Amino acid sequence: MNPKLPCIALFDLDHTLLPIDSDHEWGRFLARLGVVDPLYYQQENERFYRAYKEGTLDIHAFLQFALKPLKDHPKSTLDQWHEQFMTEVIEPQIRKEAIGLVNHHLVKGDICCIVTATNSFVTRPIAKRFGIDHLIATEPETVLLQDKIQFTGRVHGAPNFKEGKVVHVQNWLRKLGYDWQSLQESIFYSDSMNDLPLLQQVKTPVATNPDERLRAHATLYQWQILDLFA
Repeated sequence: MNPKLPCIALFDLDHTLLPIDSDHEWGRFLARLGVVDPLYYQQENERFYRAYKEGTLDIHAFLQFALKPLKDHPKSTLDQWHEQFMTEVIEPQIRKEAIGLVNHHLVKGDICCIVTATNSFVTRPIAKRFGIDHLIATEPETVLLQDKIQFTGRVHGAPNFKEGKVVHVQNWLRKLGYDWQSLQESIFYSDSMNDLPLLQQVKTPVATNPDERLRAHATLYQWQILDLFA
């Protein structure tokens, strides 16, 4: 192999590096705080979560629901809540196995990136906690009002979901001066059948803590299966 060619390691986040779904847990956290209608929000949160796991999620309907609380509150307040979220919810779920997997690639000098459908407001601090500088996530739209950043409740660009992940990763690679063919190695760790398009794009797909459908697919095509939290 040519040592001058870059290697990239891509990681899904929820149920891959984390044993929980950060998007789902953020919704539950907001309901516990009482800043959203607890009964309605938890009901809808669970409904969308089930649809995601079943592979039937309407991503646009979900984002309209999930991004509304960002619009309804000042960013300074949201940032305070997120610090509490990191301490109470995320930090207890950081596992040494996941840290070890990321560090394995960082030590080798691989370009590491978290590629997640969960929005960047929720996930950027989590990526930082894992020591990963690159994040490709669904981007909430923001505007500048009286010199302060305010979320609009809409999505900026296309959601980073299913085939969208392939498009966003390709755009990211282009900004770095690469394409798929110029990589020595490309590896993607994911738990979900929703990520099949990107798993099929990389040289080395790794079904990580896979759901039932992805485990069956990985077994059929003899992909590596990694049960990180077994």
